[in-house]
Formats: sequence, structure tokens, C-alpha cells
Amino acid sequence: MRRSLYLVVMLLLLLPVVGAQDTGKQAGTPPASQKSDPGSAPAKPAAATEDPTYKIGPQDVLRIDVWKEPEISRTIPVRPDGKVSLPLLNDVQASGLTAMQLAGVIREGLTKYLTAPQVTVTVTEINSRRVFVTGEVAHSGALPLLPEMTVLQALSSAGGFTQFARLKNIYVLRMEDGKQVKHPFNYKEVVKGNLQEQNILLQSGDVIVVP
Repeated sequence: MRRSLYLVVMLLLLLPVVGAQDTGKQAGTPPASQKSDPGSAPAKPAAATEDPTYKIGPQDVLRIDVWKEPEISRTIPVRPDGKVSLPLLNDVQASGLTAMQLAGVIREGLTKYLTAPQVTVTVTEINSRRVFVTGEVAHSGALPLLPEMTVLQALSSAGGFTQFARLKNIYVLRMEDGKQVKHPFNYKEVVKGNLQEQNILLQSGDVIVVP
């Protein structure tokens, strides 16, 4: 009788321990939705521009993804001659095309070797369209020309002005009809909200001069 009573007491004492172990195992097991899927697609690279009308140019960097074809998919710069090199297709003209148009050209070329290829082209770096900032700024040099970029936005990327900068006499040099045209920019007035017509949209090749 004592032996039976002893066994019952021991079982009652062990039950909470076993329950706690089971709970710990369940708590440490991640739900199925959180488990990593080794077959999932890689994250899409960030695009340098979301403008569907942007025309690719030399030195732009492209991410070309061919679904289920990692040997062909790659990140590649556009050569100075405007072309990119891809397996199976060799040289493909990229300059002058939009990302969607280039994807269509690659897709058409790959149909000779693959069944219904799915191609995505993303412009990850814009290097063909640049503007230049020179003069009394902290960081002079070339800047990538982003869509709808203004003079003020470009200057904000130059790291500020030196103490000698003449902020009322800034100007933009632009080639128009084969001639260099000077567009004035009064920084002090523009930042006050005045002379907004001077805060023009930049074009590729523009030079901002801070005297």
C-alpha cells in the first residue's frame, strides 16, 4: 500500500516537469510560415529609377533576371558601345532602349534555346546621365542625373558650400543648339521661395558653377 502511494505521489510530481518540457519544445519550434524556403526567389534589387520611359545608356548598370536560369541572370554594366554580353546571345544592344524593351529583345533571343523564357531587366545604377558641380563646393564632380532633378537638389548633394562661395552668382552651363548657354541661379533667393523659375530641371551634361 505504501509502495503504491509512493508511486502515485512521484507521478504527480513529475507531471508538471514533463508538461513544461513539451511546452518549451513547442515554443522553440517556429511556425511553418517563418521557416526559410531554400527555393524562394532572391530579393529584387533596388531600381535606380522607376521611370518606365528611361532610356538605358552606356555605363548604366543592369540587373538581368531570367527565371530559373541563374547561369544567364547577372548584374552587368552597359559597355561604352551601348551593348551588353550575355550567354547564348553574345552582344545585345541595350543603349537607347527602356528596361522593358530590352527585356523583350532578350526574351525573343532566348526563345531559340529556352521554352517561354521570362526576363526582367532592372536599371540598378544610372551612370550614363550625369550632371557636374564645380567651384566653391565641398564635393565637386559628377552626379547621377535622377528623374526630375533640379539645380537645388544637385547642390544639396555637393556637400555644402565653402566660405568663399558667391551664392547669388551661381549659374548652370548648358549646350543648346550647339552653343553654351548660361542660366543664372540665385541660391539665397531660391531657398527663400523666390525666383523659382531659376530652379530649372537639369539635363544630362549640365554644369553647375559655384563661383
